[in-house]
Amino acid sequence: MTAVSAPVVQQSAPGRPAHRDPHVLRWLGAYASSALGDNVYYLALSWAAVQAGTPAQAGLVMSVSAVPRALLMLGGGVVVDRLGPRRVVIGSDSVRCAAALGVAALLFLAGPSLGALALLAFVFGCVDAVFMPAVGALPARITGRDQLARVQGMRGLALRFASVVGAPLGGLGVALGGAAAAFGLAGLLIAVSVPLLMAVQVRDLPPDDSADPAHRTPWRDLRDGLRYIRGHRVLAPLMVAIALGDLGFVGPLNVGLTLLARERGWGASGMGAVLAGFGVGAGLAALLLAVRGRVPHAGRVAGIAILAGCVAIGSLAFVPRVAAAVAVALLIGLLAGLSGALCGALLQTRSDPAYLGRVTSVASLVSLGLAPLTMPLSAVAVGLWGTGPVFVVSAAVCGLGGVVALCVRDLRRAELPH
Repeated sequence: MTAVSAPVVQQSAPGRPAHRDPHVLRWLGAYASSALGDNVYYLALSWAAVQAGTPAQAGLVMSVSAVPRALLMLGGGVVVDRLGPRRVVIGSDSVRCAAALGVAALLFLAGPSLGALALLAFVFGCVDAVFMPAVGALPARITGRDQLARVQGMRGLALRFASVVGAPLGGLGVALGGAAAAFGLAGLLIAVSVPLLMAVQVRDLPPDDSADPAHRTPWRDLRDGLRYIRGHRVLAPLMVAIALGDLGFVGPLNVGLTLLARERGWGASGMGAVLAGFGVGAGLAALLLAVRGRVPHAGRVAGIAILAGCVAIGSLAFVPRVAAAVAVALLIGLLAGLSGALCGALLQTRSDPAYLGRVTSVASLVSLGLAPLTMPLSAVAVGLWGTGPVFVVSAAVCGLGGVVALCVRDLRRAELPH
């Protein structure tokens, strides 16, 4: 990673809300720009892969990044805790920017190449393994613990903005200059984040006297991190709740929804309307947290939201009309967005900052490494048993996460700091 000396502050300004903190706003601008670049990049990659090969080859290129990301994610958390999340994010975005711009130049000079696209996807997957834990760990080093729920809401709004704007922007780039122009645009958007992050101040961590630095190895750091999570009264059950929620949510809301729309005759426009409903609901949940800054009884509310969301997921398979499905999807997005943001805020506020990179890497591995495996399984299951039973079973798995959150006392009583 690129070595960058971080300006350090010992503590955040007392009483300063996150939406008025210039360092939080710089981080938010950097995150939004990087996420926007990611959306443009994925559209450009899929377009270029389809142009260069068969649909099967294009699908293989799109999946190349998943393997290194899943295999290296836990090690990425160790890197983040050793080097600091700010330095890792800056280095990661620099590598991603250079890779996207390099492929843009190659495509401009030589045309689409499956090998170059696969290499780019592999590089992004490797970098994502350190980038994602760093993104999760950085807010706790910028603002106070009492502002982390608001930051989660602000982050959710930025992510929704990037999702809504990124695809049309990438499509415009492809229309004007082909995949090369779209990759170039993605690289430039990611590049915007680097100077913004360099201007962000981070809080220093207290010195760690628990172990001799000479005897600290990456493998020992990883074991210490996993042991820390396993022994934590809130984080351990929280990881289980997050895992169950993601495993039950990803399949139906991706592959399952496509098959459901085909079965109901909703068409692409109907499926798009349902997805838009989900996005609006998730955006409203993010806005709620960004405005309020704190939700009382966070552990209990997260558990209830997961349970209510699982009921909505199960009912989606039995809604015959598009309008009703959009309303249900909006409710799913609202509840899933609320529970996800609260779980993320609890994860950040309950973790020792020295372990936050490793804690975030475990949560990211579950969400981005294990949960996507349910998509092909969901497709096969729908073919065997139909959409109704698959949605119900998936909803039950998701609901188990809510049961864990409500049955484990320490998680149920967990509060966000004032």
